[in-house]
Amino acid sequence: METVVWSKPEEERAGTPLLVMMHGYGTDESRMVRLFDYLPPNFTCAALRAPMVIGDHYGWFLLDYFLANDFADVISTTNTVHDWINAVRGQHRSVSLLGYSQGMAMASTLLRLHPKSYEAVVGLSGFVLENDLLALTDSFETPPPFFWGRDKADLVINEDATAHTGEWLNANTRLTARTYPGMGHAMSKTEMVDVSAFLRHYVLP
Repeated sequence: METVVWSKPEEERAGTPLLVMMHGYGTDESRMVRLFDYLPPNFTCAALRAPMVIGDHYGWFLLDYFLANDFADVISTTNTVHDWINAVRGQHRSVSLLGYSQGMAMASTLLRLHPKSYEAVVGLSGFVLENDLLALTDSFETPPPFFWGRDKADLVINEDATAHTGEWLNANTRLTARTYPGMGHAMSKTEMVDVSAFLRHYVLP
């Protein structure tokens, strides 16, 4: 990845659990960097910048209002992120994922393609991709811990995508689902308290 912002200097990362953070469509890594102070200090956080230029910002793959996508782009970008993670994985005792909006689609796709590689996943105000080819890969020996936070009144993620996301998460993960009225398509301090508790419970010894 060309641009990564870390929560700790390199000399303080060894042996820590890594939390890889992926922003939404049409924004950048700064959206994730603002969350560093609200997450458990035991973690090393890495906020990645998506590779595709979207106007003045970035995205992981092209996306329209109905959340349609080119699956080849999804797989290409997912493989790029996974390869980067593997390059730094040896410095850390575990790797977990956090994705906001389109970043949640990335995080859940990484989990689906590499289920043994990630300790826990956090998805915020986002969705899980509905794709027949991807569904063929779904195979979890043990349901992975997954936190799903959202506002039921979020107008950005359409009802069909939300319904599919709920069905997939309930069928395949050890789900912690929370809703935050009035938050909209965003993230909140209250939500971060719950995310931190989730990460402490499932990742820290």
